[in-house]
Amino acid sequence: MQLLISPSLRHVTVLPGNGVREFIKVKVRARRVSYRMLFYSLLFFTFLLRFVFLVSTADTIDAETKCSSLGCLGKRLRPGILGRRLESAVPEVIYQVLEQPLGNDELKGRDDIPQTLEEFMDEVKNSIFDAKAFALKLREMVTLLEQRTRNAKIQEYLYRHVASSSIPKQLLCLALRLAHEHSTNAAARRQLPLPELVPALVDNSYFHFVLASDNVLAASVVANSLVRNALRPEKFVLHIITDRKTYSPMQAWFSLHPLSPAIIEVKALHHFDWFAKGKVPVLEAMEKDLRVRSRFRGGSSAIVESNTDKPHIIAAKLQTLGPKYNSVMNHIRIHLPELFPSLNKVVFLDDDIVVQTDLSPLWDIDMNGKVNGAVETCRGQDKFVMSKRLKNYLNFSHPSIAKNFNPNECAWAYGMNIFDLEAWRKTNISITYHHWVEENLKSGLSLWQLGTLPPGLIAFHGHVHVIDPFWHMLGLGYQETTSLADAETAGVIHFNGRAKPWLDIAFPQLRPLWAKYIDSSDKFITGCHIRTS
Repeated sequence: MQLLISPSLRHVTVLPGNGVREFIKVKVRARRVSYRMLFYSLLFFTFLLRFVFLVSTADTIDAETKCSSLGCLGKRLRPGILGRRLESAVPEVIYQVLEQPLGNDELKGRDDIPQTLEEFMDEVKNSIFDAKAFALKLREMVTLLEQRTRNAKIQEYLYRHVASSSIPKQLLCLALRLAHEHSTNAAARRQLPLPELVPALVDNSYFHFVLASDNVLAASVVANSLVRNALRPEKFVLHIITDRKTYSPMQAWFSLHPLSPAIIEVKALHHFDWFAKGKVPVLEAMEKDLRVRSRFRGGSSAIVESNTDKPHIIAAKLQTLGPKYNSVMNHIRIHLPELFPSLNKVVFLDDDIVVQTDLSPLWDIDMNGKVNGAVETCRGQDKFVMSKRLKNYLNFSHPSIAKNFNPNECAWAYGMNIFDLEAWRKTNISITYHHWVEENLKSGLSLWQLGTLPPGLIAFHGHVHVIDPFWHMLGLGYQETTSLADAETAGVIHFNGRAKPWLDIAFPQLRPLWAKYIDSSDKFITGCHIRTS
């Protein structure tokens, strides 16, 4: 047998040994090289060689040691090729210097530290600095600026705390003038409401609103805005709860400024039979809370002198000293079923809100058996205000909180709430509230630090019906970026935060939404020089 292979390698012929020509042709595919493939290959290698040249040149300029082109290429590409750590072009000594913290005392009395970036650059240009000297000077300048920024922020928070905690002289003037009017003018002491309207106070066919406040001016704005925007004001009943010292000024104001045909009731806490009987849990809790805070906080001076707390932590601690958090007016809402035993449903209003629409449709909302109708605060266009979850209010590092609640669960807001008192009376919400308040006091305020919202979030857990955000826009007391146009579209706007509209620190572009409900011609307003613009 003979095997013949053609020169072109395309045929293989097999000849048997018996002379009979039989052959088998095996076709072999031709190996052709495409011109297009050749062109792209040459183009790739051209770019690769140029890349090697550029990388190796840059490395030779920057590096302290020389390396070959292939060596420099491997050095540059090894994070992707060899999986090794990327080496920084910044000298290691700079990292070592910057990672060493400077103490506050090390910079005292120093006058050779640059105060601005321009001074720093001039000193660098005019001096011979190695990497270590450069890092030392940079660390000193940045540390000094950080200290000054921190001190400035703390001072700002302290001044805001003082401004928001103090009673403006205009409000004090108003309270004193009204108290005098109450003692000298019989018209300022008339019964509220009139005797023939008293049955409406327990009539569930009316729309009942509750306002707890010791601020006469703020209460007047809430009442005016509520009644003026009502489509059926004759069906509106506003129950105003105040404390003993504010009762006379409050009664005098609403006696001399009736909002007919709406019905206004003014009562002090000591007028409620339930409140006057025996021990009241909320008052006991407040007394204990004050004792704990005085022991753990030490006042505003001790708070701002802390060298370890960050500015926003100091701001939160200062906020706990605010009078709002120590006022019974802020705690009384948890006892609404006892205060109004004959009512089935009420809308509770804070005194820093303004009503901009008719609120009677709130009674048409189906609560689905829930107790508290509220706006959620974890969804919305304003990511600063509407981004609050349970983890923003409760301390989830504490095991009692961590094992009972979900940190990412959406929070909700006080300020404008629908309370189904019938459903409430069937629950243990009030008992749960006081239990957790007591637990927080026992733990030294380690479950949460301030306010009535955290225990409210716990007590009403599972009993909240979410309502449309239209009914409650928040943040006008701490969110300066809220526009007037956006605020005007809400049914109720809430000046929660330090910048209350009756204070000088109020945001000027938002204050008119509140001030327009004050009569600038009223003799008490003009006599106390209360601003209405």
